[in-house]
Amino acid sequence: MRKANKLLLSTVLALAIPAGAMAAEADLQVKIDRLSQQMEDLKGQVQKIEDKSLGKWLQIGGNYQFRMDSLHGKTAAYSDAYGTMQNMQMYAQMQYFSGNTTPYTTMTSMMGLTNYSAAANFLNTYGMALQAMMGTAGVVQVPAAKIQNETMYSNKFNLDLKAKATKDVTVNVRLGMYKSFGNQDDKAVNGNAYFADRTGIFDGTLGHVPSNSYLNVDRAYATWSNILDQPVWFSVGRRPATDGAPTNLKSNNERPGNGGTPALLVNYAFDGMTLGYAPDIDFLPGFYAKVCYGRAFESGFRNTPNKSSLKDTDMMGVAVIPVDTDPLRVWLQWNRGFNIFDFPTMNNTAFGNTAPSVNLGSIDWYGIGVMSSLKKVGPGDLNFFLDGGMNVTHPTTAVSANAGFQGLLTGGFMSPEAPSDKTGYAVFAGVRYDLPSKTKLGFEFNYGTKNWIPFDPSADDMWTSKLGTRGKVYEPYIIQEIDLKPISSFFAKTFFKLGYQYYDFEYTGSNNWVGAPIKISDITANTMLLQGAVKNAHDIYGTFEVHF
Repeated sequence: MRKANKLLLSTVLALAIPAGAMAAEADLQVKIDRLSQQMEDLKGQVQKIEDKSLGKWLQIGGNYQFRMDSLHGKTAAYSDAYGTMQNMQMYAQMQYFSGNTTPYTTMTSMMGLTNYSAAANFLNTYGMALQAMMGTAGVVQVPAAKIQNETMYSNKFNLDLKAKATKDVTVNVRLGMYKSFGNQDDKAVNGNAYFADRTGIFDGTLGHVPSNSYLNVDRAYATWSNILDQPVWFSVGRRPATDGAPTNLKSNNERPGNGGTPALLVNYAFDGMTLGYAPDIDFLPGFYAKVCYGRAFESGFRNTPNKSSLKDTDMMGVAVIPVDTDPLRVWLQWNRGFNIFDFPTMNNTAFGNTAPSVNLGSIDWYGIGVMSSLKKVGPGDLNFFLDGGMNVTHPTTAVSANAGFQGLLTGGFMSPEAPSDKTGYAVFAGVRYDLPSKTKLGFEFNYGTKNWIPFDPSADDMWTSKLGTRGKVYEPYIIQEIDLKPISSFFAKTFFKLGYQYYDFEYTGSNNWVGAPIKISDITANTMLLQGAVKNAHDIYGTFEVHF
């Protein structure tokens, strides 16, 4: 009996020990599974934190530039129309208080005329009286002169932000400041009154022409990509319509993406929107096309039925880029400007405060260009481009009373011209050779005909936007990058640049669409002009720049 009990106990123990071990192993597996799940949850939380960290959704970059310019030029003798008109107004007021109201009435009625036919009829009737008044009041004649600004220093700073807001939606912002040393107002380039795009600061040039130290919003736009899982994007805001191809070579910047515009036609900070399409085409690598819209001037509220004749100034454009690769970029562009105004809104200019007063008509622009790079040409790499542009103006019968009855590329001061379409042409070519020593040697040339008029006042040229010149501009330059290891980004760089610009003007009115151009060699001391006629101009410049 005792032997049977011992055998039973041994059997039970033999069976119990594996069962206990199995239970412990199962409990351990449960703990392992829980720990694994906790680890997975923790990894998910860490990933969410990383996804929301600054480095994952926000990119920060920008650039700083110190620049020195030495500016010299020559002007032709002419008669200052603005100064003469001021003398006539003072004479008319004096006559009015003396009891003779005819000159004052004549001047007042003249300033209200904004139609070619009405202006022509007025001058046919009162032309002789105005000539006599002008002679009595005093014509302001300006002799030929050498003009210069021996040393002009400037600071320029841009801060770029790119935020990934949600899937396929990004927001891009650029804050910019540009001022000359010792100058803190809205008067462009210390009061350059020789060219329309440098007379004062206005919407579209703020932050691109030296003015003050305020940090302004140069760009701010949102982009929605991959719409409906298709290669389609929509972008809206203050557009990246400045410093487009091929100016990136001289600026030592990276190639512009699909948000830019050809600089020969447009260099202006627009507010607008873009709809783009970029299908994958084997024989057209990098192909994309887009339709762009922008507003250059908002006319404000209009009182119906007594509507103001002043309308909004809008821009429409279509861009087709058949090829956009590292060695080759080709672009085709068409733009139209609707209801072009006579004067932008500016303060503290050589002409006082100005504002749009009348719409002069519309302008069509056409452009075609190519930019390429060849590796290992000799010891270095060769970059080059060729760009061509054409504009066709479509003036209405409107003329600007503030400009002496001049219309869209038509008429002269107090000499209105019947409206007719005018066509202008321009070519822009350049080359840059990059050496292994990080030395870059460049040369650019551009030429504009008599009636050439682009929309590019935001270029960084001090005299006037060189691509709007009616004549020739030559510009050699050299860039020397400092061989320092990038820290802030892969594209970070520090470099010096030394360059020289020579302007050879053939016609008046570069970068100005108001009034017909006059051949520089035909100007006499009696030729009435609103701005001085610069015959030629020089700019020796140097920069120290940091891109981060």
